[in-house]
Amino acid sequence: MEDTEVEEIKNLQTEFEWVMRDEVHAILKKLREILVECARRFPVPCFPDNEGKRTEKFVLMAAQDQLKCSVTLTGDSITQADISYKLKRASSQVQRTSITPDAPWKLQQVQDAANHLQQAINHIDNVDGNYAFKSREEVLQIIGELIGALQRGRTSLIIPKKKAIDELMKGRNMKSLTPNLPEDQAISFFLQCHKLIVAVYQLLNVQGTMKMEATQAECSVGWLNEVLVLFTVGLTLCQQLKDKINAFKMDVSS
Repeated sequence: MEDTEVEEIKNLQTEFEWVMRDEVHAILKKLREILVECARRFPVPCFPDNEGKRTEKFVLMAAQDQLKCSVTLTGDSITQADISYKLKRASSQVQRTSITPDAPWKLQQVQDAANHLQQAINHIDNVDGNYAFKSREEVLQIIGELIGALQRGRTSLIIPKKKAIDELMKGRNMKSLTPNLPEDQAISFFLQCHKLIVAVYQLLNVQGTMKMEATQAECSVGWLNEVLVLFTVGLTLCQQLKDKINAFKMDVSS
């Protein structure tokens, strides 16, 4: 019985050494290929091989023509847009405004996600291909850094940062609109999962109480869906490696 246990421990030690010596590097290489492919999908130059800024056109419409918007998206900015929406206080009236190329509306979410993706690629590049890992903690630290960067990048695109109505009204991007909106109205563009969304906010005085009404329109953005899939594939690969390393409860003997 003791001989069997000794043999099992020896086999586990051999497998652990192989994982640390070969498989960790192989998985990091595969992960880098996935992340580079993800970077190439971005419409901004976040990796030397990608195309750089791309231009796409979208049309966003809400039900009953409550809100209509045609958008030109160049890289991480809306460089042109025509926006029209019905006023809540008088549905027969339509408010119109636009965005022109000389004052683009920046979608910070795109650049934030690209920055986190580049950070993850840099983490991998900082590991020499011939480096001999000494302990499972060392590998787990690198995996933790990768998972953190990828989760932050994915979250940047899935969960837009919430802003109060007064913050939206005073926001830098509102200055991109021509003509400017009345003080009781605001517009927001943001990404959520694979969609580009435009939202119009109107403050109404209802029997002495201020009430905010919001109208949204959305459209699907192809590259966003591809990027999110690749983020998820990368995170899954990291988690699989983490689980494998955690299965070993020993360190390589020094």
